[in-house]
Amino acid sequence: MTSPVFEPARLGPVRLRNRIIKAATFEGATPDAVVTDRLIEFHRRVAAGGAGMTTVAYCAVSPEGRTDRHQLWMRDEAVPGLRRLTEAVHAEGAAVSAQIGHAGPVANAASNRLPALAPGRFPNPLGMRMTRSATVDDLSRVVRAHASAALFAVEAGFDAVEIHFGHNYLVSAFLSPRLNHRRDGYGGSLENRARLALEIARAVRDAVGDRIAVTAKLNMDDGVPGGFWLDESVRVARWLEADGTVDALELTAGSSLLNPMYLFTGDAPLREFAAQFPRPVRWGVRAAGGAFLRSYPFQEAYLLDRARQFRAALDLPLILLGGITKLETMEQAMGEGFAFVAMARALLREPDLPRRLRSGARSLCVHCNKCMPTIYRGTHCVLAAG
Repeated sequence: MTSPVFEPARLGPVRLRNRIIKAATFEGATPDAVVTDRLIEFHRRVAAGGAGMTTVAYCAVSPEGRTDRHQLWMRDEAVPGLRRLTEAVHAEGAAVSAQIGHAGPVANAASNRLPALAPGRFPNPLGMRMTRSATVDDLSRVVRAHASAALFAVEAGFDAVEIHFGHNYLVSAFLSPRLNHRRDGYGGSLENRARLALEIARAVRDAVGDRIAVTAKLNMDDGVPGGFWLDESVRVARWLEADGTVDALELTAGSSLLNPMYLFTGDAPLREFAAQFPRPVRWGVRAAGGAFLRSYPFQEAYLLDRARQFRAALDLPLILLGGITKLETMEQAMGEGFAFVAMARALLREPDLPRRLRSGARSLCVHCNKCMPTIYRGTHCVLAAG
């Protein structure tokens, strides 16, 4: 009997060959902020391995919205390379999505040589500078930039865009009561803190219509005291559903700014991260980095309990993320009403895992998280051959 995981399914206007989506993981393969052959091959291998859709991360909507200056951002010069990428993925029978967003306070202002925008002014450890409080004009520009980025995605042949509303990137920072202390129409009440997310989703949908699918990656919780939490996130999800701007939500958690391991769980690769920096900084990372890279025990489908609360509250299709490696877990998710599952680290180890799952294979990923520091030289599994 064929597993429901491998049956075709619709994501908005797009038909996917199965229910497995390669989640966005920064590939570290755009040193000049444009597509490279390495980036194309990264996603071609995932497509050839049997995933229904692969997600290109992270396609910033503006120069200051990058995490650093080596990151791809959506503009005319990026389109030819992106078109080569989408054609390579389509040739393998898969669909392809572009994750678009603005890094906000997670941006490295020193690398970008541009201020890191945030709801307010506070220290940004990534660039060792203060963030700049975004003005209303800044936010209007960012909204327009998302719409423009989505149109570039259409031009380049993408089947979908995923809007980044997680991990304390700009929109997520506005949602967070810990980071957003504004007293204007973008701060205070949840309605105000969610305003930027809703405006961006509407602008993207208005720009692309039904030509491509539109999804959003939404934090269920930030994993920090005083941060965005489940009760508020469910309300935001309901507003997005009522607005009709997104075809599905991918549910995530954690803060790249304050608590990144809350999303990943498993071993914290502190020694490997420290090795990426010059010696004086390396010593500091090894001495104090444990406060930032906290360790959480790994378990299969570790976001499922939280995601069930969204499934109970919404009719909108949901994409389950978080340590999913087993076919039986995927089938359980389908049985509980989740439309798709998203995989990340397991596909770094084995891009062909979806195809191998059909014959009873098991994932080789051991959740060591040593892939995380490889973003500085090309994201890959350090345990995989070749």
